[in-house]
Amino acid sequence: MELLESLNPQQKQAVTASDGPVLILAGPGSGKTRVLTYRVAWLVLEREVPPYHILAVTFTNKAAREMRKRLETLLGYDRARRLTLGTFHATCARILRREAEAAGIPHDYVIFDADDQRALVRRALRELDIDDKQYRPSAVHSAISRAKNEMIPPDAYQPSSYFGEIVRRVYGPYQELLRANNGLDFDDLLLETVRLFRRHPDVLRRYQERYRHVLVDEFQDTNTVQYILLHQLSGRHRNLFVVADEDQSIYRWRGADYRNIFRLREDHPDLLTHLLEQNYRSTQTILDTARAIIRHNPNRTEKKLFTQRGRGPKIMLHEAYDQEDEADFIVETIAQLVRRKEARPGDCAVMYRTNAQSRALEESFIRIGMPYRLVGATRFYARREIKDVIAFLRLIHNPADSTSLRRVINVPPRGIGQKTLQALEKATDKQRASLWWAVEALTREEENAPALGSRAQRAVAAFHRMVSGWIEARATTTPDQLIERVLGDTNYEAYLRDGTDMGDSRWENVQELRTVAADYAQTGSDPGAALTDFLADVALVSDADNLADDTDAPTLLTLHSAKGLEFPIVFITGLEEGLLPHIRSMDDPEELAEERRLLYVGVTRAKNRLYLTYASRRARYGSYEDSYASRFLDNIPHQLVNEL
Repeated sequence: MELLESLNPQQKQAVTASDGPVLILAGPGSGKTRVLTYRVAWLVLEREVPPYHILAVTFTNKAAREMRKRLETLLGYDRARRLTLGTFHATCARILRREAEAAGIPHDYVIFDADDQRALVRRALRELDIDDKQYRPSAVHSAISRAKNEMIPPDAYQPSSYFGEIVRRVYGPYQELLRANNGLDFDDLLLETVRLFRRHPDVLRRYQERYRHVLVDEFQDTNTVQYILLHQLSGRHRNLFVVADEDQSIYRWRGADYRNIFRLREDHPDLLTHLLEQNYRSTQTILDTARAIIRHNPNRTEKKLFTQRGRGPKIMLHEAYDQEDEADFIVETIAQLVRRKEARPGDCAVMYRTNAQSRALEESFIRIGMPYRLVGATRFYARREIKDVIAFLRLIHNPADSTSLRRVINVPPRGIGQKTLQALEKATDKQRASLWWAVEALTREEENAPALGSRAQRAVAAFHRMVSGWIEARATTTPDQLIERVLGDTNYEAYLRDGTDMGDSRWENVQELRTVAADYAQTGSDPGAALTDFLADVALVSDADNLADDTDAPTLLTLHSAKGLEFPIVFITGLEEGLLPHIRSMDDPEELAEERRLLYVGVTRAKNRLYLTYASRRARYGSYEDSYASRFLDNIPHQLVNEL
């Protein structure tokens, strides 16, 4: 059969599987998207299934575009456009538009984006007289989203903490505000479709009859509501074809549940399972390393990954002294590979568990003048929280720095709003003075001070007292001590850590900045000079941030961002207890298993060479602590490794 000539035996078996429920367990680099695409083409061309009767669901718009492009090549444009192909959310949005009346929602409903959703949560908090500085809208919305993904409505939400009680109180009003605005959020698109099908069996039968074949990519990343939706749509003809790899499920924090694979087996005793084990990306040594790491996870199907690419070089393992030494080793190794013409800079990727780890790497690249790319995150010194803390320090160093003062005068929020700031700026324009002059003039109640209400005046006076105390202390306080005082006086930790992983990550970035500042306490110079040196060096680093998209440069990215990518040469850094696996996973077996899957994903991104690094000590919260090699390294057979 000409269509299948380019497929290997396992891929052919998967593509030509009989009707009924089918699970394809696909190892990394085994051509799972190819199998899904060819399955659709085989149904249309060989089984003569009308494209109208096929639904293919992906997790990202990018994946949907790539699949459609391939199918246009295989089927031709006219047949390909009659397929229903898109993300879960896009598919449900189309269904709800058609069935709005039955679903009980307006025909012209609006989809609220992430910013809109947080704004509604903020409004609900204020209407309930709950401080939205103490209970951050992003954290409250994340909890509401998790509830929706588990099909839990507002009246059934059971709080397990005081924060949960706040979520319970906000959940209902948030939904009412959505409806008052004819709006649905992303979670509602799925939830309302499931409810529509439950309440109107006739509507469900119509879609079951239309979508006689349902195909799903990245099934291990489905959540509860997505699983129910697929179960509903495939309930009549039972032609559910899913591609998955439980070993690459790394989005538990986003609601993904790889256990849906086991639920699929329980709900479909006649489920056919096919394995895709031939890898087209990596060397056998890299695959053997990945298998040795992942086989220690429970509740998985063993896949004997193999390749025709040969064994390749051994894994390189390097123990560094600290994070700076680790970064220098990586950057110098890349430079050597380039000098020896064994690689181009763009062949190399450096992966890490947390965004804060990019700081030492970025500085090392900048020191030797090698451009780099940063994927999935803002460059370290351009991150909001880092710019906030540096602005405080610049203000302490030079109170006449109006740009820095303007940035932090209401960070964290302290009742100095835009109107107050405008009044201060208006006074400075008249006097041709700095913004700090206006703050001081107001505090001293000078004749030409700006006119403010009593509440705003008290807030500005409190800010002045706080900053003046820092300025007074700067001559005898080291940069890291100044940062610690700023963080404490402003309660900045509570402002950042809002109960979400993002908040924790931002706080880790601030701690990394403290680590950098601590080095300037040991230079032998006086504290005032140390602050000057620190701010000058930071300015030089942050100004070196621009890189053209077409630059041939190494890529820096988190392990979470690496999924779906591949590189000839991969460095995975920070393989230490508390970092990978992350300290938050230590007491939860499910979290620990996900950390192992995260490393597995990173390892299997490498095509030709893999470097694993760790440090014997690492700075945390401004001081150095001994580090211990990750337990995951113990799983790799010594014959696969060369220690550098």
